[in-house]
Amino acid sequence: MDEHATAAMPRPGTSLRRPGTRTQTGMPNQGIRPTTSSGRPTTGFLRPGTSTRPMTNKGGVEGAFRGNRPGTTRPVTTSGRMVRLGTASMLAEPGGPFINVDKLDLRKYAKRPALARVLCDYILHHDRNPKKAVELASFATVDAGFDDWWWKHRLGKGYYQLGLLRDAEKQFKSSIADMPTIDATLQLANVYIRLDQPASAMRVYRAGQTQFPGETSMLLGEARIHDALNDMAAGVALYKNVLQWDATNVEAIACMGAHHFYTDQPEIALRFYRRLLMMGVNNTELWNNLGLCCFYASQYDMTLHCFQRALQLADDDNMADVWFNVGQVAIGIGDLNLAEQAFKIAVSVDANHSESFNNMGVLDLRAGKVDQAIANFQTAHELLEFAHEPLYNAALTAFKLGQFQKAFEKVEKALENFPEHEDSLELRRQLVQYLLLALAYHDMREQLV
Repeated sequence: MDEHATAAMPRPGTSLRRPGTRTQTGMPNQGIRPTTSSGRPTTGFLRPGTSTRPMTNKGGVEGAFRGNRPGTTRPVTTSGRMVRLGTASMLAEPGGPFINVDKLDLRKYAKRPALARVLCDYILHHDRNPKKAVELASFATVDAGFDDWWWKHRLGKGYYQLGLLRDAEKQFKSSIADMPTIDATLQLANVYIRLDQPASAMRVYRAGQTQFPGETSMLLGEARIHDALNDMAAGVALYKNVLQWDATNVEAIACMGAHHFYTDQPEIALRFYRRLLMMGVNNTELWNNLGLCCFYASQYDMTLHCFQRALQLADDDNMADVWFNVGQVAIGIGDLNLAEQAFKIAVSVDANHSESFNNMGVLDLRAGKVDQAIANFQTAHELLEFAHEPLYNAALTAFKLGQFQKAFEKVEKALENFPEHEDSLELRRQLVQYLLLALAYHDMREQLV
C-alpha cells in the first residue's frame, strides 16, 4: 500500500483543432445608408463631375432634390425618411444588425422558397434566433405540404437549439426518411447524446455508416461514445478505421496518441504527436502531450522545451493543466519544491483544479503539515466528488492519526468511486482487522467487569 496517492494527470487533449481564423474586415456595414439633412437617402458614392453641374451646385445634392422647376418641389418632412421603401429591415444606426428579424413578415417570406431558405439559415446561424427560425420553417413547411425534407431539417435544428429535444428527434427522423443526409444523421445522434441515450446514438451512427460508407464523421462519433463509456478497445478500432479513410484526421491521430500514452507506450504515442506537429498543428495541448511523452520515454532533454512552448501558447482555460503536469514531472524527478510551486500556480490560475489541491495535500503530509493536508484533501473532494484519490488520502491520514471510524467512512466512499483501487482495498482490510480487534477487546472488558 502506497503512502500517498497523487491525482492522475489530465487526459491529453483529444481535440487538437486549430483555433479559428475568423477576423474582422473593418468594412462599413452595408446596411447603413447615408442620408441628406432632409432625410432622403443617397447612394453613398461620389461620382466625378456631378457636384459641379449647372443648376445643382447650390446646396449640392440637397439643392438638386429641392429644385426650382415648377411642379417638382417637394415639401421637406420634419422627421425625414431614414430608409428606402422595401428596406424596412435595414437599420440606419451604426453597430445595428443588418436585418431586423422582428420587423419581418415571415409568413410572406415563407411563400418564396428560394429567399426563405437563405433567410432561415441567416436567422438560425448568424442571428442565432432559433425561435424565429422555427416560426419561418413552420410557415414554409405548411406551404410545402409537409413534404419538404429541407424544412424538416431546419425545424429540427431550431428545436435542438431551443432544447426541445423530442420535437427535434421527430423532425430529424422525418427528414432522414424523406432524404437521408449526413448532417441530419449527425444531428439526430447529437439529440440522443444530449438525452443520455448512447445506445440509440450508436445505432444512428451505424446506420449512417451503412448509408454513407467512408464518412469519417460517423466513425468519429461512435468512437467518442465508446471513449465516454470507457470502452477503449472499441474506440481505438474505430479510430484506426478513420485513419484508413483519412490519414490526416487530427482527432483520430490525437486519440491514438492518447491511447498509447495511457497503455504505457509513450514512445509510440510520440510518433502520433510528432505527426501532428509535422501537419502544422501548434497549440498548448499538443506541446503539453509531447512534454509528457518525452518525460516518460526518458527523453529528458526535450521535456522542458515542450512545456515551455506549451506555457507560451496557454490561456486561462488550459494554463492550470500545464502547470499541473509540470508539477507531476517535478515529483517524478524528486524536485518537491518545484512541484509545490507548480501546484500553487495551477490553483491560482484555476481555483477549481481538484487534482492540484490533492497533490498539494500529499506534499503537505510529507512536510509534516497534517492539518493543511487534511484541508487540501477536503477541498479536492468538494471540487471533484467522483475522484477517489482525495478520499483515499484523507482515509490514510485518519488511519495514521488513530481515527479508525473516520478512516473507514472515507475509504468506503473512495471504493464507491473506484471499486478496484488496490490501495483502498488494502486499507479497508487493515481497518476491518483493527475494528474487529477493538470490538473483541471491548467485549472482553465487559465480561471481566
